[in-house]
Amino acid sequence: MDRREFFTLGRRAKATSPMPYGGLRQIYSGLTPYAGTWTAKEVSHLLKRTMFGAKKADIDYFLSLGPSGAVDALLNVSTALPAPPLKNYDNTDIDGADADIAVAPGTTWVNAISTDGTANGKRGNSLKSWWVGNMINQDRTIREKMVLFWHNHWSTEFSMYETATYGYRYNSLLTQSALGNFKKLVKDMTLNVAMLRYLNGYLNTNTAPDENYARELQELFTLGKENNPNYTEEDVKAAAKVLTGWRIKPEDESVFFKPEAHDKTTKTFSSFFGGAAIAGRSDAAGAEAEIDELINMIFAKQIEVSEFIVKKLYTWFVYYTIEPDTLNNVIKPLAQKFAQNWEIKPILSELLKSEHFFDPLSQGCLIKSPIEMIVGLVREFEVVIPDASDYVNQYGMWDYLRNQAELMQQNIADPPSVSGWPAYHQLPQYYEMWINHDTMPKRGRFIDQLIGTGYMRNNITLKIDPVAFTEKITDAHLPDALIEGVLDILYRVPLSASRKASIKTQILLLGQSDESYWTNYWNARNIDTTSYNVVYNRLQPLYKYLMNLAEYQLA
Repeated sequence: MDRREFFTLGRRAKATSPMPYGGLRQIYSGLTPYAGTWTAKEVSHLLKRTMFGAKKADIDYFLSLGPSGAVDALLNVSTALPAPPLKNYDNTDIDGADADIAVAPGTTWVNAISTDGTANGKRGNSLKSWWVGNMINQDRTIREKMVLFWHNHWSTEFSMYETATYGYRYNSLLTQSALGNFKKLVKDMTLNVAMLRYLNGYLNTNTAPDENYARELQELFTLGKENNPNYTEEDVKAAAKVLTGWRIKPEDESVFFKPEAHDKTTKTFSSFFGGAAIAGRSDAAGAEAEIDELINMIFAKQIEVSEFIVKKLYTWFVYYTIEPDTLNNVIKPLAQKFAQNWEIKPILSELLKSEHFFDPLSQGCLIKSPIEMIVGLVREFEVVIPDASDYVNQYGMWDYLRNQAELMQQNIADPPSVSGWPAYHQLPQYYEMWINHDTMPKRGRFIDQLIGTGYMRNNITLKIDPVAFTEKITDAHLPDALIEGVLDILYRVPLSASRKASIKTQILLLGQSDESYWTNYWNARNIDTTSYNVVYNRLQPLYKYLMNLAEYQLA
């Protein structure tokens, strides 16, 4: 793929392929464990795919572990939840009788049931800001990247379920299930309060079966729509009947079963499912048993379910087209392993440790989503954000970053549809959809603001400190070492020696050939103000230039 041409927004003809996931690459490597070089470049590739950007300290840490050890560490995910979101808003326009009024500023609202629309709107903003904060403050694991993966897979929209405590419980489920058992997650999500509300499960009744969740359970969440043969419209209707009767209790937002709303007849499925029949039951335990039978019936289609999910993991972590060699060498063997027990962690372990993942054709070939670009920038440059002692401004800065991602077409907690964000699934462009005449200038303006004057709120400025960032680069007093060290962190596409030399001479050295110009000022930066200002004024345009090149948008 001619990546630089794409970033000029030039249009080019697309190859056609009979495969649903494209077929534009020619890559032949498989799942043999990677045994190649292990430098900052390989570590950066791994971390940009599994985390949101990589700090210099992160790269150094994983560099010491080796390829296998690094992946093991990334997959060592805690199931403990992060501290919950806080009340960072005031009580203006909230009903005085609503429970949110009693929630003290700076404490969490997640345990107080609110029915007030204004309160829930404010809580929704708090939830979204907190979610971005979790990404920024992530530990050295894959968890937050997997939470976003599952959020796109099990897509829900806050703008439709409108109750922030639902959204928190949804996020908590994704967090605790990030690397867990997929089959269990299907069951848990089926009865999750946000999903019940979002896809109308709470309205599903024997007199008027609602097919929304039954359809998406098969088409988007487990089987996919590319199988031949596949589930039928009658299977959707039968599944909807299985799922009737589940409700949300307003007083505590718990999920409960309403027997009189449940279809107690036998539900018969098509030949795709072997003509399976699920007998109707009358109580909560029986209705839950019906759900278990429905899920077991779906998962009996081992090939279809396993390949569908493995393909989604592949396109998320590796590349968005799957050609025949990759299908045979990577997807099918991983799918066979996945179908043995439906555990996510072993599949990711084998994929991320493989020579295929570290193949040169797998590196620098994904376009960063808005969230990846924004959160990655903040993390890579270690932009200072107020800590929890100043939670109002902390949440304010997180909200600014969330809003910037929304302007670039990725609104966390509010994807555009049940299918998630189009860039993750829509043929033939996939990730290329993140870049267009509207979003690319906005990316540039965000970058220019953070490396320039910064974003100010309540006399606090969110801004890149180019000197502090550079001080983490080994041998930053040497221009060549500085350029190489910076590119190892920021770029996944190599620059030619001539381009690096030009950047060094024209930007860092102001056209001079004597490198001592830079070295002397750098070594004196903490001694006199003049030297510091010279260093600052050379680094700022350097980083602005590097981040405004197309290569910075690639991961």
